[in-house]
Amino acid sequence: MIETERLVLVRPQANHLPAYTAYCASDRSVFVGGPFDAVGAFEKFAIMAGHWTLRGNGRLVLIHRASGNPIGHVGALRLTLEEPPDLTWALWDGTCEGQGYAYEAATAYLRHALRDPGFDRMLIRIAEHNRRSHRLAERLGARRDPSAPAPSWAPDMVTYDLRLPAN
Repeated sequence: MIETERLVLVRPQANHLPAYTAYCASDRSVFVGGPFDAVGAFEKFAIMAGHWTLRGNGRLVLIHRASGNPIGHVGALRLTLEEPPDLTWALWDGTCEGQGYAYEAATAYLRHALRDPGFDRMLIRIAEHNRRSHRLAERLGARRDPSAPAPSWAPDMVTYDLRLPAN
C-alpha cells in the first residue's frame, strides 16, 4: 500500500472489478484498445492482479481517500522480461480527470519503484492521440523515443523512455 495526500494505492482486489469493468465498457478505455465487454474487462483485470504473483510487482488501484471508491490504476506492466517494464496509468472515472490524480499516483508509484533494482528504466507507451497522457509522461521526465518500434500488441503506440535515478 502506498499513501498520498488524496489517494491510497493498493493491489487489485475482487471488489475493484465492478468499477474497472465500467471503465472498460466506457469510451474512456479507447486508448487501450477498448471498449471491452465484461469478459475482456475480467481478463485485463486478471492480468493486473496476476502481475503481483508472476512478476512480484504490478499495477496498483487508486482509492480516493474521501469517497473510498476506486478511481483508476497506475504501475508496471511487464509482459516480457526482455524489455524494461511499462509504466501505465488510467483514470477510470472521467469526473476525476484534470485534478492531478494521475500525476500524484504516478509520482508516488515511481518513488516506491525506486526501491526495486530492476526499475532503473521504464517505458511508457501511449496512443498517438492521447494528448493528456503525453503531457503527463513529459511531466514525469520521460523522453519520447522516435526510433523505438511500437510493440506488436499495440502498433499505434508512441514510446517514451523514463530513466529513474540510481537506487
